[in-house]
Amino acid sequence: MKKLERRTAPHVPVLLTQALEALSCKPGQVIVDCTVGCGGHSVAILERLGPPHTGGRLIGIDLDSANLALARPALDRVGGRYDLFHTNFAGLPAVLARAGVEDGRVDAVLADVGVASTQIDDPDRGFSYRRPGPLDMRMDATRGQPASALINRLSEDELAAALLELGDETDAPQIARLVVERRAANPITTTQELMTIVCEARDFTIQRAAGAKLHPAARTFQALRILVNRELANLDRLLTVLPDVLKPGGVAAIISFHSGEDRRVKYAFRDGLRAGVYEAETRDPIIADDAEQRANPRSRSAKLRWARRAALPVES
Repeated sequence: MKKLERRTAPHVPVLLTQALEALSCKPGQVIVDCTVGCGGHSVAILERLGPPHTGGRLIGIDLDSANLALARPALDRVGGRYDLFHTNFAGLPAVLARAGVEDGRVDAVLADVGVASTQIDDPDRGFSYRRPGPLDMRMDATRGQPASALINRLSEDELAAALLELGDETDAPQIARLVVERRAANPITTTQELMTIVCEARDFTIQRAAGAKLHPAARTFQALRILVNRELANLDRLLTVLPDVLKPGGVAAIISFHSGEDRRVKYAFRDGLRAGVYEAETRDPIIADDAEQRANPRSRSAKLRWARRAALPVES
């Protein structure tokens, strides 16, 4: 399944029960939430870490400062110890150093690598093909290039390849061809302009597209967002550093929504198990049950995988 935009109740954490079970949070532990979002997972984790005198601590990271501002009041109500960092989870070791974490190792790490509902719902962020706005899509609006810069710069072949690899868009060549043709006359700068071009390339009227089970522009927007935010490269880096930041017996849990992401997590955990870095991992992904999928459609494409760090070798 792919990470595609769906209408859903806001701020509902995906696979919450399953993630908490995988992390096995206990009072006194230090746990990282790499993707705080609106605080759904973070609040539940902090509640289980106990009051500050137990030593329990949540370290939260998010690329979007607006998400951190939304999450902070909810975390304050819990009353436990937490620290939030506006940065990229790819730099997790540096975050732990800034936070003063002893030995740079923690008891558990969680990452929900999906897009936040608040980002989709804000037309000014440019994530949604359903809401008119600037074609931006940056999770951190203070850095990097917006999607409009990429869509107007990439060659036809580069754009088609990105749509196919990151969006599994089978009509990628037709879409890329029409994008290049239309931008030659006028740069593409809004979500509506791009959505209209994609619909035309895929032979959808705007009316028919609006009623489709899967909007014809969904995969194109997904691919552009992943490209703009370098999501796969960031995930690769996180998977690389995880063994170094986990205590012996510590758990890493990652929720992904796109086949390319899940494949990376699967292979990293599998290879780590074979190399003795991890002592256990999920053989098959954990998915939402029918009740959660009905209540929260976004959970339909979610896959949770976890791995437990093996004991560290004894230094001679």
